Amino acid sequence: MSIISKDISKAIVLLTNDELVAIPTETVYGLAGNIYSEKAVKAIFETKKRPFFNPLIVHIPSVEYLETIVSEIPKKAQQLADAFWPGPLTLVLKKNPNIPDIITAGKDTVAVRVPNHPLTLELLKQLPFPLAAPSANPFGSISPTNAQHVEGYFKNDIKMVLDGGACENGIESTIIGFENNDPIIYRLGSIALEAIEAIVGKIAIKNKKEINPEAPGMLDRHYAPSTLTVLSHTISEDIKKHSGKRIGVLVFESRIKNDNIQEQIVLSPSGNMAEATSKLYDALHQLDKQNLDIIIAEIFPDFGLGKSINDRLQRASFSS
Repeated sequence: MSIISKDISKAIVLLTNDELVAIPTETVYGLAGNIYSEKAVKAIFETKKRPFFNPLIVHIPSVEYLETIVSEIPKKAQQLADAFWPGPLTLVLKKNPNIPDIITAGKDTVAVRVPNHPLTLELLKQLPFPLAAPSANPFGSISPTNAQHVEGYFKNDIKMVLDGGACENGIESTIIGFENNDPIIYRLGSIALEAIEAIVGKIAIKNKKEINPEAPGMLDRHYAPSTLTVLSHTISEDIKKHSGKRIGVLVFESRIKNDNIQEQIVLSPSGNMAEATSKLYDALHQLDKQNLDIIIAEIFPDFGLGKSINDRLQRASFSS
């Protein structure tokens, strides 16, 4: 029996009873639980097999709710919240003492955002508590961008996926923290760097840290298919290198003619970066199911959302 449902009242009952529910957002589906329930939060980590040193993002219903979660809001944080919430921006700020340490991996900061999805905003407004909701996938795997992806991962482990359709943005939120009140990007995401800098000026990027990360999504290997994945500037040459193998190819806008390609996905034939971003994870899910020996992914133009796509593809292809 499918665990996928559009019944928001059922989700409320489950979450109130310390159960986990996968929820839709504009970025990816999240595996959600009550932030004040130790049982629910531990279940998030255990279900995902996520290390406890990796903090979770708290999802709240509005900008006004922020002061119940954090103890101080730098001026530039307020500017960013006003500009991008509800939306795919996560802010890492000094936490209020009532935020459990398990959520923040023992740090004095908490990651928080207002998601821009009508179903989940309605859910958050009706609940008397915020939700912790990392991506609804086993730790390190490709993030889910539709309810079926989540059911494929967790049908025996959770009771419900709240179905909100395909995620509009398709990759995770941009995460911004503050060091000496100056904003710093901890994770590139589905807001282009240029849009952030239009609000707060030039901003540093510090988005990889294996030990004691300040925010989610900073580990080198992440968002990865089980199929070997490589990034390529010259796809035709890489196909030659791997001739004789079952090859899948992921490209931005122009189809490659080559008889050695078994499967090929073009993310946006019109060259639209937002469309490519929204389809990225679903394309990786599709290629990962094709019994390929290798996925060769084209490196994107390194500006706007292309920077964020390249970040995800680098982590998907990282090997130690």
